Amino acid sequence: MFAAYVRFSFRTSRWTRTGCEEMDACVSRGEPVIFVVWHQRLIMAPYMFNAPEGARICALTSAARAGRLAGQILVRLGWETIPMSSHKRHVTLSREVLKRIKQGCSVGIAADGPRGPARVSSTVPIVWKRSSGARVFTVAFAQKRVLRLPTWDKQMLPLPFTRGVITCQEWSQDVPRKPSEQEVEALRLSLEASLDEITDAADIKLGKPSENPRPMAG
Repeated sequence: MFAAYVRFSFRTSRWTRTGCEEMDACVSRGEPVIFVVWHQRLIMAPYMFNAPEGARICALTSAARAGRLAGQILVRLGWETIPMSSHKRHVTLSREVLKRIKQGCSVGIAADGPRGPARVSSTVPIVWKRSSGARVFTVAFAQKRVLRLPTWDKQMLPLPFTRGVITCQEWSQDVPRKPSEQEVEALRLSLEASLDEITDAADIKLGKPSENPRPMAG
């Protein structure tokens, strides 16, 4: 039911996609990418791509209630999922992700999932980029009007018959083979800033205020 609702909401709204050309090109030619979103805006991930039929794309989903819901929606919209579990070691999970990437599957992750804090990025996408060499893209969506679930991040559900924006940009920072703790933290903050930048850009295009808890410099 939720998957049908998300599909209906997307198809009945007017959308603008900006900055997505390079990510689309990678997926179209079978080059796997890592795409990163804020957990709040994960549900619309299937529509953030303009992927050809047969393209393999998967996302990590959590065992939390909202994560299970998002995962079932993604499956019904044609994606693969990799379920996370508190009993599954991070090393085991990363091996599964890297195996999928090697097989040509693009992989998505909510940088602040599955339990937050909201809009605080983990270092996981950095580890995957270092290990796989895949390109990383930060992605966001915004709508003029949305529904919000009562979750820790006020997860957004799209509404029909409104305007929406999908934004994307490549996070192109080089990741050293053996980065120091200081380098890892600097990369994490850079990834976080990239996600904040495009998420704010999507909101601003619709005349909405930023939801960024950190004031942008300048």
